Amino acid sequence: MSPANVTNGVMLRRRAVALVAAAVLVALVADFAEAQRRWPRRTPQFDRNGTPTWAIDAEMPEEVFTFVRLRYDSSHRGGAWATDYPDAELNLSYRLQQLTSMRSHPDGKVVDILDPTLFDHPFVYMIEPGDIVLSDDEAATLRKYLLRGGFLMVDDFWGDWEWENFHFAFKQVFPDRELQELPVEHPVFHCVYRLKEKPQVPSIGMAHAGRDSGVTYERADAREPHYKACFDDKGRMMMIVCHNTDLGDGWEREGEDPWYFKEFSEKKSYPLGINILFYQFTH
Repeated sequence: MSPANVTNGVMLRRRAVALVAAAVLVALVADFAEAQRRWPRRTPQFDRNGTPTWAIDAEMPEEVFTFVRLRYDSSHRGGAWATDYPDAELNLSYRLQQLTSMRSHPDGKVVDILDPTLFDHPFVYMIEPGDIVLSDDEAATLRKYLLRGGFLMVDDFWGDWEWENFHFAFKQVFPDRELQELPVEHPVFHCVYRLKEKPQVPSIGMAHAGRDSGVTYERADAREPHYKACFDDKGRMMMIVCHNTDLGDGWEREGEDPWYFKEFSEKKSYPLGINILFYQFTH
């Protein structure tokens, strides 16, 4: 392993350790609805689409969680990586800052796969990868990032075709590994909030379309939500893949409709998002 690669791995581990210290002290305000009443969203006096900003501790500027969104190429929709951007990360970062003892950066960050700064961040988020296209260099970089301590959360893609295309890209990254379905008993569903089922979160439009019938899937071949993970040789989760669900819309759209907030943001998207982050930084 080259000196540069060793440095990258050490940097990821150090940043993860700093965030673990914060995550271990997590102290949640359980009532998201009360928090919502205290925080009026999307009002003209606020910038950032209504999300307040806050100052980073000058004494520990690096010991904060930064939501990093991964930018990638798509075969049909070049901007699919930017779905729910930037409100999803602004809202999730604010909720972490507001409701937990984990400190977070008020602004998210977008990073290209081949950007060397990818290795500065222990967590990255990929959305709508149903038609993702990876080059050989990108696949090799993602493999190095994940094996050296990085973590990837994949979200918001639906149905068989999008799964097959994403899985093809996954096998470019890890031809010798496979994704494993996580049972609902896995700690990621219980480590902070105790979820009784694997949540399925539709987009706000689809949620309203299925409100009377109780349908939460967005297409006929996407009825069941799946949460799969890839582990390294020591059993560390490197990647969680959230298929047939859209946690990001629950973060992005939380201030637009009280019913959607109560049924999906409060009960599903935020609890599981916080669980995933807590699990990652404490394992």
